[in-house]
This record gives sequence, structure tokens and C-alpha cells, in this order.
Amino acid sequence: MPVILLIRHGENQYVKEGRLAGRLPGVHLNEKGQAQAQMIADKLGSTRIKAIYSSPLERAMETAKPLADELGLQVISQEGLLETDYGEWQGKTLKSLRRRKLWPIVQNAPYLMRFPRGESFAECQLRVCQTIESISNQHKPKDIIACFFHSDPIKLAIAYYIGLALDNFQRLAIAPASITTLVISDSGSHLVNMNIDFTLNLSKH
Repeated sequence: MPVILLIRHGENQYVKEGRLAGRLPGVHLNEKGQAQAQMIADKLGSTRIKAIYSSPLERAMETAKPLADELGLQVISQEGLLETDYGEWQGKTLKSLRRRKLWPIVQNAPYLMRFPRGESFAECQLRVCQTIESISNQHKPKDIIACFFHSDPIKLAIAYYIGLALDNFQRLAIAPASITTLVISDSGSHLVNMNIDFTLNLSKH
């Protein structure tokens, strides 16, 4: 089965301000995020990537575009790679959300968590992993595929493929513009690397 690069989108104002963007439209990369996207393209531009998939949200598509342009590929939008549906929580600051009664469940028992008028972490994990499996089945063994999407869905996918209980997925960390590499084969799944951040030396904006 293919080698899959799970790449988180670059920085935007919601990330910078500690605000939950969720599925809100119109959340674009800020200046630093644009620089991060270009650095990803610079680092992976010589890689034999066969296809690029992305969450349809702007911040993910914008992160994928420089690499797609470098490789002469189209970015294929995938609804299954969307951010977790945080329902009524989207747009809120993390500082305010930490004061809510549901916050300890998010952190300590996420398997039980369903966001008000949104989805559960379990539903998000199933959706994302089914999408990754579907994408994988469209490619040959040893093909390299890049998937650009979001922090929690990436963490949930990693947890599933390495056999980590969903209730422990919050222990994982995925930085903006970081790259995680998975190899999924008939003999099992292998986490080659995780949260590789080529953009650490970018100046702060």
C-alpha cells in the first residue's frame, strides 16, 4: 500500500489567536502560514509524490497549492478530510472553552465527547480513516501521496493506525505545517515519522 504524508495546514489567525476555526468558511493562511506552505513545497518538491489530496477548507487547500504547483499536480478536494465538526464550539477561543463543563471530557475521555450540534471524535476518526483507505486503494504500492488537512483528524488517524486508544489521542501533538508519514500495508500500519516541522526557523509574524 502507498506511503501517505499527513500534512497539517499552515498558520492562520485562528491558530495564532488560540481560536477554534472548525469548518468556518473564509479562514485563510496568514503571512506566516503562506511561508510555511512554500517551505513545504521547497522541501517536498523533489519527492515523487503521485497525488495531492486536501480538505476543501481554504487553509488546507492554500497550504497544498505551492507543492501542487511545484509538482505540476492538481489538488484533489476530499470532503472526508474536513476538520472535525465542532458545532457550536467553532469560532470560540480555547480560553473560553476550557471553562465549559464538557472540556474535561474533551481532554480525558474524548471517546464520550459529542460537540453540541456537531460530531463525535469517534465519528470523525471513522470518516477520516475510511477516506484514507479509499485514497490508498486508488494507488499502487510504494506510491507517495500527500494529504493536507487538520490537527485533530490527523491525530485521530495516527491513533487508529498505531492502535492507540481514542481516549489517548490528545497526547499526540501535530504542529501547523508539520508532516507525518504512514505506511499502510497488508502486514499492518507503520508510523515512519510524526510531526516533522521544517518551518521551525521561520521568523515570527
